[in-house]
Amino acid sequence: MNDRKALEIINKIFNNVFEQNNTNSLEEILNKYAFDIKLPKQVYDSTTNEVTWTANINSHQYITNNNSETWDNEKGWMQPKKEVNNLEDIISIWKSINYTTTERVYNSTNVIKSDPIYRCENVYQSTNCGDSNNIIFCDGCYDSTYTLASQRSTNLNFCIRVDDSNSCSNSYNVICSGKISNSLFIQDCSNLYECIFCSHISNKRFCIANMQFEEEEYYMIKKEIINWIMES
Repeated sequence: MNDRKALEIINKIFNNVFEQNNTNSLEEILNKYAFDIKLPKQVYDSTTNEVTWTANINSHQYITNNNSETWDNEKGWMQPKKEVNNLEDIISIWKSINYTTTERVYNSTNVIKSDPIYRCENVYQSTNCGDSNNIIFCDGCYDSTYTLASQRSTNLNFCIRVDDSNSCSNSYNVICSGKISNSLFIQDCSNLYECIFCSHISNKRFCIANMQFEEEEYYMIKKEIINWIMES
């Protein structure tokens, strides 16, 4: 995984959701779509000074997961017993081995700038994701694929900015909803197909702002809305 691969994945997501190519850089995507998502931050390994990424930004000492394993194999983490005269002595010894582990990636491939990740493939700067692939700028997404700037959601497929939802596909800006497909700006809804700006409704098609439209009219309006999203 690298920046070029991440942009390729984002472009596939854009084509499925907006039927347009992505023209933004990774930094622009981060600022426009993932601005409010808690993502791993860049820090430095305290033992090697190499760049690494962590979900825990409140620590003072870091060590990559790989370097931690190397330390364990070569030296071990147990310490010889020393004479301690006070609490300060114990804390001093503790500080010498108390590193926060970074880039915790388990049973996964092609993962960068992420922590922690479980059983995933192709992940870019994400945290607490599992059983997923092609994930960019996500927090807490599971059983998902081709997902961008989403959090606390499961079973997403080609989605952008989906929060606290499940079973969504080809959709943008979905909150607290389930079984949503080909839709934009949805909140607290279920079982919607091709709906836009809808809230608190279920089992609908071709609705905009909770109003029913004819299919042809709906698609004309949707095109204008997508252009507005892309240009804003």
